[in-house]
Amino acid sequence: MRPLTDEETKALFEKLSKYIGENIKLLIDRPDGQYCFRFHRDRVYYVREALMKRAANVTRKHLVSFGTCFGKFTKSYKFRLHITALDFLSPYAKYKVWVKPGSEQSFLYGNHVAKSGLGRITENTAQYQGVVVYSMSDVPLGFGVAAKSTQDCRRTDPMSIVLFHQADIGEYIRHEETLT
Repeated sequence: MRPLTDEETKALFEKLSKYIGENIKLLIDRPDGQYCFRFHRDRVYYVREALMKRAANVTRKHLVSFGTCFGKFTKSYKFRLHITALDFLSPYAKYKVWVKPGSEQSFLYGNHVAKSGLGRITENTAQYQGVVVYSMSDVPLGFGVAAKSTQDCRRTDPMSIVLFHQADIGEYIRHEETLT
């Protein structure tokens, strides 16, 4: 367990800013205490500082996990968000997409969303912008990248893809052995 280096912090904050923009500072300075990001075994954890100090008493070899895993760094040193970060990203999301009930299950199986399954989309969403995906009853389902801007979605073919899948809550079941 160690603090993130400058390059790791930059990669993490660039990825988070795709989804929550300037609200990153709200993750760190919360009213219920100070939180920070820590690196352990190629994974980035979001942890309360009091818990971090307690976890420092455990050796690295025996420490499995602490806090909430936000994602991991790949072998090529790119940061990949995990679905476990969804609970912290969804309240601060700048751009949101709501999917119709018939398309929810398809998204939860890891498929992209076509325009026919799109319920609503936040105004002024740019192409390739990170978005949080919700059901029509405002339950966060996952996150992805907008394949088309809001204006392009209005005049596109119903079968064209408007949202690229990145992570969904179905991963808790599909990849339960690798999520920590």
